[in-house]
Amino acid sequence: MAPALAFRDLTLGYDRHPAVHHLDGTVAAGSLLAVIGPNGGGKSTLLKGIAGRIEPLGGVIENSFPALAYMPQIGDLSRDFPVSVFDLALTGLCSRRGIFGRISRADRERAYEAIARVGLDGFEDRSIRTLSGGQLQRLLFARLMLQDAPLILLDEPFAAIDQRTIADLLVIIENWHAEGRTILCVLHDFEVVRQHFPQSLLVAREPIAWGATAAVLSEANLARARSMSEAFDREAAFCERAA
Repeated sequence: MAPALAFRDLTLGYDRHPAVHHLDGTVAAGSLLAVIGPNGGGKSTLLKGIAGRIEPLGGVIENSFPALAYMPQIGDLSRDFPVSVFDLALTGLCSRRGIFGRISRADRERAYEAIARVGLDGFEDRSIRTLSGGQLQRLLFARLMLQDAPLILLDEPFAAIDQRTIADLLVIIENWHAEGRTILCVLHDFEVVRQHFPQSLLVAREPIAWGATAAVLSEANLARARSMSEAFDREAAFCERAA
């Protein structure tokens, strides 16, 4: 049976305050899924839950993939540590080699190749402090390439970067999809979602719609998502669904 990712009455949040409630459904292997919804609707929280960064408040996440690669929002990455482009790319191997694992010549060649594939050939020795936002995002995609995971989680990969970089990164995502990888991507640009993501999950603290993108992005669903977000009590305690 092909690996899959399933949510069973899943509730995620922080300090017993839920961010996304009662999510049920399955992400089949090979899916290219956009996770969309209003700000504060639980999109990033969902990816953190899948990645194991937070534990469910209720329900379960069933993940049968042998490995995953998670890229948080670019603002979550500190540039204070003086590391080179090449060395940051190599950290993509940590899940396979361990923090102190030996890096082989083949590994180094793969890192150079990944850096070139994202358009940063010649930047290998530069400090990440010198990179623009778009260049740093390209580098994070190179690191994902080295992780070589069957499940990829991307949180706002196109935030605050130029259109040329967005177009190049979309090509990489589509290539991953063609290789059979499963991709969940938090996005705000509905036009990008319509053009490039066949499946969408619309969440606004609760799941609003899940399925073919054209159907999910209906005016009725978007209006419901906006109203759900506006009415939500951010200080509410963990709740149970009424029978």
